[in-house]
Amino acid sequence: MRKIILTIFIVSLCPLVTYADNVGNCGWGSKLFDGQRGIAPQVLAVTTNGTSGNQTFAISSGTSGCSQDGVVSSTWRTAAYMDSNMHQLAKDISRGDGESLNTFASLLNVQPEHVVLFNKTLKDNFSTIFETSDVASDVVLGNIKNTLDSNTHLARYSANV
Repeated sequence: MRKIILTIFIVSLCPLVTYADNVGNCGWGSKLFDGQRGIAPQVLAVTTNGTSGNQTFAISSGTSGCSQDGVVSSTWRTAAYMDSNMHQLAKDISRGDGESLNTFASLLNVQPEHVVLFNKTLKDNFSTIFETSDVASDVVLGNIKNTLDSNTHLARYSANV
């Protein structure tokens, strides 16, 4: 009986794991587990936000890092694109131009007036973005996010990474 209950509990957490990366910077859970990596802190942050209802209240009241004018967004398309096209994207970033780099910029909603700067910035930071030849795609995305954050004109696009 314990195994059945444990199995049901674990299966019920699966949807939370799916959405755990979308915790964002809002609600007590994201504050409690800020900076921690891995499934466990993400699940705990989502669970904290979901079970106590604090995220709903925080969004409604504009507290706990939430805002009432926030935009609902997801980065799953960016992550999926990176997983499927990382090698070609690396080539294009190293050159500062190319179809996969332009598609990536489009996924991040980079405005036309910033595309040249976007491409140049990623090219100039290629060795930081692609730390090693076998770097994982999630690390590359984190490095791109950090690179964009460090540029005043491109920082607005880092939230889409």
